[in-house]
Parts: sequence; structure tokens; C-alpha cells
Amino acid sequence: MGILYVVPTPVGNMEDMTLRAIRILKEADLVLAEDTRTSGILLKHFGIQQHLLSHHKFNEHATSASVVERLRAGQTVALISDAGTPGISDPGFFLVREAVRAGIEVQTLPGATAFVPALVSSGLPCDRFCFEGFLPQKKGRQTRLQWLADEERTMVFYESPYRVVKTLQQFCEVFGPDRQVSVCREISKVYEESVRGSLSEVVAHFLEHEPRGEFVIVVEGKNHKL
Repeated sequence: MGILYVVPTPVGNMEDMTLRAIRILKEADLVLAEDTRTSGILLKHFGIQQHLLSHHKFNEHATSASVVERLRAGQTVALISDAGTPGISDPGFFLVREAVRAGIEVQTLPGATAFVPALVSSGLPCDRFCFEGFLPQKKGRQTRLQWLADEERTMVFYESPYRVVKTLQQFCEVFGPDRQVSVCREISKVYEESVRGSLSEVVAHFLEHEPRGEFVIVVEGKNHKL
């Protein structure tokens, strides 16, 4: 049996690539990539010339069976996404599940993921938290928000620049305008920024300053006192 390696890649800064991740990608028989064009740039930067195969949310059910067969045959396969750790709001879970069911060894390397630095630098409690990722865009969104209204742990969300203001405004309505929040964008990149304050204050900030980049929103849990 081969080994399936789940390999985190930088969320912005190439210097966050680990030495082990580079070695595994160089040694792998096959590298599965969410977008081969994006990952091709990364691999070229580190002098990695392994064969790339497209593996994303639209084809993972179709490609996983053949990948498992390669693993059964003794090949080493590395799974990467466009940025961060596969499986965390990225493709990866389905293949990992199928590999585990087939009795194949799965090793996940420690490495970059966007929500951890955003959470730790938020100034909000990070000993207990819940990760929500991207909220449903339409169906089930309001139900999910109402369910989270009484959540006492710090909450972590991902959001795009096109919906971040709307999402923060909805948080104001559900959690209350005084709930504390830290909004971090462009983590590890040149224009990394954290905007902290009450939900109403942060909404006002982004109404005045156009949101750019990818966002992590960290929201104070209910009844927490700073």
C-alpha cells in the first residue's frame, strides 16, 4: 500500500512552505491539485516537477476511486489545495474518507491554514472556539445564524470580499451590534490587516473602505467579558 499525504501550502507568503512539504511533493508519484495552474506556479517556485492531476469539488467523487487504486498499487500520492490545508473549506475530505475506508495510511502534515493566525491574533478567547467556515449563501443561512446566536465559544468564519459587509450586517442583527469582532484579511500577504471592534464599528469601517482580499471573521461568543 502507498501513503496519501495531505500537504498544506502557503495561504499567501511562500516562506511559510515547510521543508517537509517540499520533500514530500518532490518524492510523490502523483500530486493532486485543486487548480493545476495555481499549484503549477507553487511547484515551479520550489523546483518540484512531479505530475499534477486536477482534483477539485466538481470531480473528486469521480477521481477518488482511481486515486485509491493507485494507492493500493503502492504509489505515493500528495493532495494539495490552492492555499492552506486541504479539507478545511477545501476539497479533501471525500478522498481521505475513501482512503481510510480502503485501509490506506493517511498522513497530514502540519502547516498553513488561514483561521489559526486570525483567531490567535484576534484578542478573543482561543482556548475554546467553533469553526464555521463559509456560511450557506442562501438556503439554511438564517437558520444557521439563529442557531449560533447562543454560542458561547469564539466563532470563526470565512468570507469573500463581495459578501463580507452583508455578512457583518447580518451578524449585527443576530448577535447584536455591540458584540466584539476581529476581521482579518490577506493573512501573511503584503497588505495583511486586522480590523477590531464592535460589529457596528467594523461594519462602518468596511462601508467606508472597500473590502479587498480574502477574509477571516472572528466573533466573540455570547456572554464573554473581556
